[in-house]
Amino acid sequence: MPSSKISLKQQEFNDAMKKYHKIPFYQNTYKLISIINITLQIILVPILFSLSISYILIIPILFVAYFLTDFINGLVHLYMDHNDNYSSFLGVFIASFHLHHKTPEYKNNNIFAIYFNESGMKFWLVIYLLGVLILAILGINHILLAILILVGILSSFAEVSHYLCHNSKSKSVKFFQGIGIILSMKHHKNHHNEDNNSYAFLNGMSDFIIDKIAHTFYSGYKNNSDKHYEHYQGEDTSNRTI
Repeated sequence: MPSSKISLKQQEFNDAMKKYHKIPFYQNTYKLISIINITLQIILVPILFSLSISYILIIPILFVAYFLTDFINGLVHLYMDHNDNYSSFLGVFIASFHLHHKTPEYKNNNIFAIYFNESGMKFWLVIYLLGVLILAILGINHILLAILILVGILSSFAEVSHYLCHNSKSKSVKFFQGIGIILSMKHHKNHHNEDNNSYAFLNGMSDFIIDKIAHTFYSGYKNNSDKHYEHYQGEDTSNRTI
């Protein structure tokens, strides 16, 4: 990428972050998105448990939901890591998101706070959960509805999985990482040490597909979006580093 374009993007990034810190609307929007997402999840949980589904199908449903959650959130991560439209309407939020590579680790917090705070980064999840709620009201196949609801809930849990990957050394967490339930640092370090790899962050099971998509359509973020915050001196706005 030409150095002139890097300089332009760096200026656009800095301008976007100035807006973030000067205008309370942007920080409050994250809180509002969290509240909406979690409220919709709370509404959908009783619906999930009211569905008529055979016990035999529970494990297959969980597996499909887990895979789809890992895949969908990984794709969103892939897209956002390469999105540099800082001057767009959502540019402030895009710039704020990119700071997750700047900070080497999460700020320590309890997992409930992580669940709440990181749900606010998921603008797309509001639309998804509203769509699932509408489908639930209209009445669709119970197996499909169960999968859709679980994906909506697990999408927030993926942030907790990622937090534990970076911040927890407990034996129980290592056990669940070892059996592939949540994301392990051994798998996730590929995203930090290499470029354009390992975007999934529930447990990484779908990365074999996402990596192929990344290598086909994107050139990587280390020499692009990661360069845009090089001259940013402000505070990190995220609890995480993906």
